[in-house]
Amino acid sequence: MAGPSHDPSLYRHRDVVPIRRALVSVSDKTDLLPLAGALSTAGVEIVSTGSTAARIREAGFDVSDVADITGFPEMLDGRVKTLHPNVHGGLLADLRLEHHESQLGDFGIAPFELVVVNLYPFVETVASGAQGDDVVEQIDIGGPAMVRASAKNHANVAIVVNPASYPSIIEALESGGTGLAQRRELAARAFAHTAAYDTAVAQWFAEETMTGEVTLPDHLTVQAEKIEDLRYGENSHQRAAIYSRVGGHGIAQAELLQGKPMSFNNYTDADAALRAAYDMVLPAVAIMKHANPCGIAVADPKALDPIASAHIRAHECDPLSAFGGVIAANRPVTLKMAENLRDIFTEVIVAPDFAPDALELFKAKKNLRLLKLPSDWKQERMDVRLVSGGLLLQDADLFPDDDFESVAKDWQRVAGDEPDVPLADLVFAWKSCRAVKSNAIVLAKGSATVGIGMGQVNRVDSCKLAVERAGDRVAGTIAASDAFFPFSDGPEVLMDAGVKVIIQPGGSVRDEETIALAKKRGVTMYFTGERHFFH
Repeated sequence: MAGPSHDPSLYRHRDVVPIRRALVSVSDKTDLLPLAGALSTAGVEIVSTGSTAARIREAGFDVSDVADITGFPEMLDGRVKTLHPNVHGGLLADLRLEHHESQLGDFGIAPFELVVVNLYPFVETVASGAQGDDVVEQIDIGGPAMVRASAKNHANVAIVVNPASYPSIIEALESGGTGLAQRRELAARAFAHTAAYDTAVAQWFAEETMTGEVTLPDHLTVQAEKIEDLRYGENSHQRAAIYSRVGGHGIAQAELLQGKPMSFNNYTDADAALRAAYDMVLPAVAIMKHANPCGIAVADPKALDPIASAHIRAHECDPLSAFGGVIAANRPVTLKMAENLRDIFTEVIVAPDFAPDALELFKAKKNLRLLKLPSDWKQERMDVRLVSGGLLLQDADLFPDDDFESVAKDWQRVAGDEPDVPLADLVFAWKSCRAVKSNAIVLAKGSATVGIGMGQVNRVDSCKLAVERAGDRVAGTIAASDAFFPFSDGPEVLMDAGVKVIIQPGGSVRDEETIALAKKRGVTMYFTGERHFFH
């Protein structure tokens, strides 16, 4: 149903609106008291609810309870407190219209010129691991209603949803009121705020089925808030910015501890490095360049400093390419790892934490960016990619993270004897291959990569590139291929170089030719039954 329309000539112009009455109800009480103090000093009547009113009153400022203007106490465990005409009439009255002003007078309702509201911490509650009714109770009803009503009526009301806007309101108090341009900007932020909130609620309902499985929703809204503009995008002529997605807990939420601001390419490489490092259960390091690994390794089992060991082993895969690389560690960075990096030019290091003495040493490398992951960081369950005119949504390509046996439980040995290497080394090669752009071939030894062939348009070239990069380390390695070999020529390149184990999905119409070649050459071959393309 369409809303009522009015003759434009009926509207009276309003630009600067003095603030005489404010409705304040916030879950996030950051800087609440300085704002309340400024409102009180300016002689503004403050109306509030629940714990917000209690906090303001305890600080010694005059405040009226919403119940005093509605005539009803808060009820139903706080589910109903502001949903009343005496509240919403004061929010929605368009005082540019004489008959709106007259109706307020008829019903004895006073208007609000300022509304300060932020919503129940729904996203934080979900992130805490809460379930069921505990989450549902954090779905705000009255808050969004007040925010949307005030934003709609921005011609008359300033709506504030974020403490970051408090200083501008305090300035407006001192200068005589809020201007129309300011109120429009605040309204835009308010609608974005409620849209993000509703998106988070809808996403939670879409993802949580009775079995806890993730579903592909019929409607998908991706809501994000700009964190900052970047110097440029992938190239200097492209504009770029980094956004924080509602409910996000990834690289976008990481804390920059030191170094130059992150670039667009820094973020994409760091995210790819995290994906590779956190695929590993043991202490691991991945070194990335242009979203491809130039080295992945887990620690030597005998190492006194596991994460430092993992870094050295990853670096040894391709020291030339590691120059100017991006490093991710799945354990806190130690002083020993920092010492290893003293003479290696590195763009970014991202890790769950950094030892204090490592941070102290890194101070000498002022341009080195250090990113500390949020404490709740975890692999995303879904993968979203933009395409022209739309987007693609898929399950994230994740490995079981509990043990090696669960990864390899469905593998079939189709050629050769049981290899004389730990299962952990086989699983490492297979997991590492997932981090490489297709077509992907990884050569590994002792749970460290020694040669990587990536991004080629045919699998034979990827095999040749991996062998070339491994050099004299290729003998006795484990080779992993992200997809099946369509012909036996790729495996032949690997076998000629001295590869002793090949892990691949299988599924080619010429599998028997490849199996026969492996048997003839005494090479062990596994079929995983699972592909790991990465485009």
